[in-house]
Amino acid sequence: MDDPMLSSSSSSSSTQLNQPPPTPLAVQPETPARHIERMLNVNHHHRSPSRTIYSDRFIPSRSGSNFGLFDIKSPTNSQSDETSSAYTTLLRAALFGPDTAGVIPPATPDRRGLMNPPNQNIFRFKSETRRSMHSLLPFGFDDDVVTGVHHSPVKTPRKVPRSPYKVLDAPALQDDFYLNLVDWSSHNVLAVGLGNCVYLWNACSSKVTKLCDLGTDDSVCSVGWAQRGTHLAVGTGNGKVQIWDASRCKRVRTMEGHRLRIGALAWSSSMLSSGSRDKSILQRDIRAQEDFVSKLSGHKSEVCGLKWSYDNRELASGGNDNRLFVWNQHSTQPVLKYCEHTAAVKAIAWSPHLHGLLASGGGTADRCIRFWNTTTNSHLSCMDTGSQVCNLVWSKNVNELVSTHGYSQNQIIVWRYPTMSKLATLTGHTYRVLYLAISPDGQTIVTGAGDETLRFWNVFPSPKSQNTGSEIGASCLGRTIIR
Repeated sequence: MDDPMLSSSSSSSSTQLNQPPPTPLAVQPETPARHIERMLNVNHHHRSPSRTIYSDRFIPSRSGSNFGLFDIKSPTNSQSDETSSAYTTLLRAALFGPDTAGVIPPATPDRRGLMNPPNQNIFRFKSETRRSMHSLLPFGFDDDVVTGVHHSPVKTPRKVPRSPYKVLDAPALQDDFYLNLVDWSSHNVLAVGLGNCVYLWNACSSKVTKLCDLGTDDSVCSVGWAQRGTHLAVGTGNGKVQIWDASRCKRVRTMEGHRLRIGALAWSSSMLSSGSRDKSILQRDIRAQEDFVSKLSGHKSEVCGLKWSYDNRELASGGNDNRLFVWNQHSTQPVLKYCEHTAAVKAIAWSPHLHGLLASGGGTADRCIRFWNTTTNSHLSCMDTGSQVCNLVWSKNVNELVSTHGYSQNQIIVWRYPTMSKLATLTGHTYRVLYLAISPDGQTIVTGAGDETLRFWNVFPSPKSQNTGSEIGASCLGRTIIR
């Protein structure tokens, strides 16, 4: 039996159950008629202190309820106790100062259970929310007044301006996916290939200089600054590479070796790599007399993307054969081959923050940005951008990168890595955003498109060691012509 009252009563005899409780008054003699009357009315006129009274109506007893049968937790006041204790602590600190916030008052017997017995239903609708410690403050004091209560401020997302701060007209800027006609030097000079000419734009003074004219029989297909920022390599439609001293506007050297146009250039100290439509990559040492010191073969179509890693140990190449290859300093065959892209791979970027982290983007039929770990030879992740990926560049200041796109949205997207959440989507170009370069301070990018404009955007924050202002970004909004 679960009820202790019933078990105790069953151990007594019938005569003991029917005996009336003792009385201090004089004992009256009991007659047979009185005995029968008392037997009939014992449950109506007398209340036994040792028994539970039952009636014909079912009234559940809370003390006798078995909550385990319903898989319901027994009512408890732990939550209200915690709230009451927290409020008492905060109230004491507000009235008597923060030094008393941690003082625990003397324990007193809890008499709530005796004076106010619980009156809760077994099945009850509960609509309660746990209040924060801040909501318990009685007088709205600052958080630092109360010891042990701290609220970290919500970090607002960084705002990226949605409009370019400067626009340059660039007549004859070609709408060709396989060319690379814009590059920004470490001396803050922008080189742009327009038709058969190369122009230099000084970002500090906005001065425009015509560097060279290849004539009517040739055209500019690629430009690339050396790391020191004084020499510029120019890839031509005739398969030649010209080296120019930009400070003197003088051609230093012309190197041959390719049979078709050179659409990609990449510097590694004194080593210059050139990729051509003839499917080959030539390694050139400008200190040597030979036009090239080695030839890299592997692509089955035009080479349109080339990038050296920051430690100058690995060269990544992308081609119109949908392949991404990685070469080392001494190999003539690719040491790593990635074939996951389903369209031409022009967009390539090495991370300056993590050794061996490589990003690549595919063309119209692919639209994806993929990430690779060349140290472990593994494919890390893939992001479908929805548009042709034309260029990628990584920020030197924060772990973010920017991508430019063509068909069909012509957008510029700033991503946070590794979550690949979008910080901003920039629009304005009416043609494919085929060209991209980043400023030497790492804050500004310039984009070029077949709409014959160059647009300058402030997308990345400055390094913590530098001022937030940038001499490039400080330029006033305007539209001028580059030639």
